[in-house]
Amino acid sequence: MKETLEEFGSVIQQFSAKLMKISETESAQRRGAEKWSTKEILGHLIDSASNNHQRFVRGQQTAELRTPGYEQQFWVSSQRYQSEPWENLVQLWKSYNLHLLHVVSAVPASALSHQCIIGEDKPETLEFVIKDYVRHLKHHLEQVFQ
Repeated sequence: MKETLEEFGSVIQQFSAKLMKISETESAQRRGAEKWSTKEILGHLIDSASNNHQRFVRGQQTAELRTPGYEQQFWVSSQRYQSEPWENLVQLWKSYNLHLLHVVSAVPASALSHQCIIGEDKPETLEFVIKDYVRHLKHHLEQVFQ
């Protein structure tokens, strides 16, 4: 987990600075007819933080946690990220992830093997869910800068 925590912190610092260099106009541009804008991608990552926050905390409480899945299209469209100011989104994303880093850094080793069942997915350990969150975060942030 030590490597994952270091990587998580690095991703937050590296990408928050890069995200702030994107203009309001650039952030609102769609990447294609059926594609999200950069604002919506970051909104999706805020939603991911919100959903995973529950998993990271509740996953420590019980040996088997069941949580609903995440309907990403509905979440992104219902929150209207496209009309949110870019700077607000970047600050929320950064602050939320700094808090999540704080949360996961305090997860007891004994809780990392707890099982998490998300929606209809197969059970995964809390450790896997944390590592997968960081992987997912990096994937979408790298997508923004392609």
